[in-house]
Amino acid sequence: MKKIVFCFVSIIFASMLFVACDNTSLYGGFGGNLGEPEIRVYNTQTKTTSTLDLEEYVAGVVAGEVYNTWNEEALKVQSVLARTYALKYIEDNPEIYKEKGISTNITDAQNYDTSTINDKIKNAVRATKGEVITHNGNLINAYFHSNSGGKTTSTKSAFNNFEKEPDYIKIVTSPENKENSKNYEWSYSFSKSEMLVALNKMGISVSNVSSIKLGEKDESGRCLTLIIGSKEVSTNTLRFNLGTTKMRSTFLTGATISGSNIVLSGLGYGHGVGVSQWGSQILAEQGKTYSEILNYYFKDINLDKIY
Repeated sequence: MKKIVFCFVSIIFASMLFVACDNTSLYGGFGGNLGEPEIRVYNTQTKTTSTLDLEEYVAGVVAGEVYNTWNEEALKVQSVLARTYALKYIEDNPEIYKEKGISTNITDAQNYDTSTINDKIKNAVRATKGEVITHNGNLINAYFHSNSGGKTTSTKSAFNNFEKEPDYIKIVTSPENKENSKNYEWSYSFSKSEMLVALNKMGISVSNVSSIKLGEKDESGRCLTLIIGSKEVSTNTLRFNLGTTKMRSTFLTGATISGSNIVLSGLGYGHGVGVSQWGSQILAEQGKTYSEILNYYFKDINLDKIY
């Protein structure tokens, strides 16, 4: 594995907040033989912050994000993703982290649930201890989602990202289908009033939803826009305002009006960037290692053991 030269990291007060000696990488300063770090975790249910060993936190994220019965290679994939995600979160959100810590709410960060941690998860976390994903010596944004619907997408499409696409992101065909995975297909019926409220939040004034159709699509087949009446609407923004558990993806296959309801149908669950969790499980069952799976969904990455 490629070695990275790290700078020294200090720990601020009892909060255990990591601070790098330059501005390039907050956690990039922690390397060598300093041992396993601690992380501050904000529990959104109890509204309290606790300090955990990082590997203990990673186990809780793996248990919260995927099934504890999955192939151990898929659990290793999620372990490395969770660890990288957490440390990149600290790097990118120093003020929030200093104030509260990393949230256990999936909307804010990663899902966290200790109730289903078992020996398989513990073994997967232990086997990847200290491993993170880097690109050119920096932590990557370790994007993952539940089900790609058969193909991943770009950050430009998924997040309305108009900056340069990260060099490590690629669009790939993913092995999920309706027989081998959950959350492959979805359909949800929204009332017209729900849709109007969502559009109003977006600053779009529409008195009535009289027509709806799919708009522009990206390379993966996901809809970038919906045409509602005479308005062209961003599907990413609309999904956020309608609720991401209802409008599960922008990989839309249908948009129809049925009486006073609007029915949206689609493939996959999540933003579609990076690793598909179900795709990871399927590839693991096919004999792929966690390293091979991560390199399948990302490009030009390294797995670096930083403690």
